[in-house]
Amino acid sequence: MPLSKRLFDLFFSFIAILLLWPILCIVALLIRIFIGAPILFKQQRPGHQARPFFIYKFRTMTNRRDSSGSLLPDAERLTPLGHFLRAFSLDELPELFNILRGEMSFVGPRPLLMQYLPLYSPEQARRHAMPPGLTGWAQINGRNAISWPEKFNYDLWYIDHWSFWLDLKIILLTAWKVLKREGISQTGTATTEYFKGER
Repeated sequence: MPLSKRLFDLFFSFIAILLLWPILCIVALLIRIFIGAPILFKQQRPGHQARPFFIYKFRTMTNRRDSSGSLLPDAERLTPLGHFLRAFSLDELPELFNILRGEMSFVGPRPLLMQYLPLYSPEQARRHAMPPGLTGWAQINGRNAISWPEKFNYDLWYIDHWSFWLDLKIILLTAWKVLKREGISQTGTATTEYFKGER
């Protein structure tokens, strides 16, 4: 990772955590009251060069299960509070600590699921040439409203055209699109279908 990118991430993630600390605490309290423990969702994801790390998000769903003990579909477990947090990307705020620790960057391809790794083509796997991001070029160009091939194309374009100024542009456009709630699915859940590899 370029040194300027890491220094930017280190400095501004620290500043963002300090400034947003009251919001982090309020969201954590609301989740504890209306959803319950644990407050954070923790999941292993592939990072830079596909090295695994644990990503942290605010929890948005319950652990409700059916009579056989299997988790209910996401749409049935998503709470009204979780719907709100996802709509404004507030559930992503704990990823600031991932950025501070160097596991993520403010901008880069979004960290996807570990089970996708063997499904990537060699070209798609190049998305791991940079650290995963809190936001990225694909997020400001459609987010969950675009297809998997389009997402990968945007990720690879970012890898090939990275610059400090491109990162700043993406951050500013992300803030604007979050306020406008662009790229949210019609149900407002900000989820997407699973990647099944090339067909």
